Amino acid sequence: MTRSALMMCMTLLASGLATAQNYPNRTVRMVVTFPPGGATDILGRMSAQRFSERLGQTAVVENRVGGGGNIGAEFVARAEPDGHTLLLGGVPHTIGMSLYAKLPYDFSRDLAPVVNLAVFPSMIIVHPSLPVKSIRDLVALAKARPGQLNYGGTHASPNHLAMELLNTQGGMKITLISYKGTGQIITDLVAGHVQIASMGFPAALPMVNAGKLRALAVTSAKRSALLPDVPTVGESGLPGYDVSSWYGVFAPAGTPEPIITRLYTELAAHFKSPDTAKRLSALGAEAAIKSPAELAAFMREDIKKWAAVVKASGAKAE
Repeated sequence: MTRSALMMCMTLLASGLATAQNYPNRTVRMVVTFPPGGATDILGRMSAQRFSERLGQTAVVENRVGGGGNIGAEFVARAEPDGHTLLLGGVPHTIGMSLYAKLPYDFSRDLAPVVNLAVFPSMIIVHPSLPVKSIRDLVALAKARPGQLNYGGTHASPNHLAMELLNTQGGMKITLISYKGTGQIITDLVAGHVQIASMGFPAALPMVNAGKLRALAVTSAKRSALLPDVPTVGESGLPGYDVSSWYGVFAPAGTPEPIITRLYTELAAHFKSPDTAKRLSALGAEAAIKSPAELAAFMREDIKKWAAVVKASGAKAE
């Protein structure tokens, strides 16, 4: 390294450290790309609370909804890289990299990973009138009745792609009936207007416990403590199936490393705490901390995984 290059590196390092020492100096915005009340909103508010308590500045959640999560993600990608505008993002954005023909930003290039926080498994649920009690039964029925079974899903969501992965691995075709939100899917599923869905625990578990819906399997690689008798999809004849919605915090690319490190340290400690673990467990979730480098590597693999699912299923979004 030449002397001039070394001096430039030292100057940039000093500038980054100075910026970190003054951080934060105003309100921190945590942008959540889905409506209030859902899993991402809950994680965003848990993170904002930690910021407010530990960083000496108010932190607020800002819901920027639309475009499969891309409107909010682009907003953060274009924000000043000073740590005051952050994204609560995850699997919807890695799916979007291949699902959308054209995006005005690149999730893997324009956003800097800070920390992965948690994973949320889903469950495959059916209306009780459907004559199936396992994933094996469902695959057999779908093959016996090609094109006659349907599932409710929000187009371009993780649960939409979870069902398409089930179609691909099961060698069957269960047809998507598209909805705008989870509440509408639950209503129609309980009423028997649609037959099947992949859905997160917060929305589905009360209906399963009440006997209004039947859980066939959980979508993660291991069983859930909330439904210990319900097997995983992998245990049910489709080995290797593993779909969990993961979410973490991201900053605009170019955010100084000392700020990234401070944010990671605070949030990792918070999400490893027993109190947070208890709150996550009630949602069927668990902490899954990854460092910035680990999250970056994981993102690259997740983008490849969903690109293969999108290609195999023919799913697309505009």
